Amino acid sequence: MRRESDLYEPVKAMLQRQGYEVKGEVGAADVVAMRADEPPVIVELKLSVTLSLYHQAITRLGVTDTVYIAVPKPKGKTAKRALKDNVAMCRRLGLGFITVRVDQTVEVHCDPGPYAPRKNKKRQSRLLREFQRLDGDPNQGGATRHGIVTGYRQDALKCAAMLAEVGASRGKDVAKATGVTNATTIMRSNHYGWFNKVETGVYELSSAGVEGLKHWAYSWDPS
Repeated sequence: MRRESDLYEPVKAMLQRQGYEVKGEVGAADVVAMRADEPPVIVELKLSVTLSLYHQAITRLGVTDTVYIAVPKPKGKTAKRALKDNVAMCRRLGLGFITVRVDQTVEVHCDPGPYAPRKNKKRQSRLLREFQRLDGDPNQGGATRHGIVTGYRQDALKCAAMLAEVGASRGKDVAKATGVTNATTIMRSNHYGWFNKVETGVYELSSAGVEGLKHWAYSWDPS
């Protein structure tokens, strides 16, 4: 679809099948549909989802509670995720979301109305655990270029820094000295490639670990 007007006929036909009288470009609205004494239905047409489209649709909520946005159905690898995200956004805003396929099939993914999403207790608990696990505030909010310091990475850095100071050590000694109770598991899993196994339960710092400590500017403080 090359023009917003290409969306109009399929959307109009869908509304007419539901008993609406439909007219285009009424006032500032792209599509207005009326049925008996019901409040009007407004549909905003765009070739892609943009912030300005959401702004337009929210403005139309000042006229009626029944506002939809309609766009061509997305294609490509990220289409499924984009569709899911936009439906979630519309539900949050109290908007309806419509897509139109190339064959002019119209799909209504959600209708306008109040929406209160259920809280995900598992995600909330995971977030709180990660918050408690972090030492201090190592990340600047919104900055990801250098990389994110997670609680797991902090623990791995503590293990690596100790090995840099004292050399190859047993996992249980690293755990005791650093306070990282799962030090042996972290070094054995070697997620960042920072550790070399010397013998059973004993690990040393790898060349990647030396670079990792430089990159994160981390040193071990046994106190």
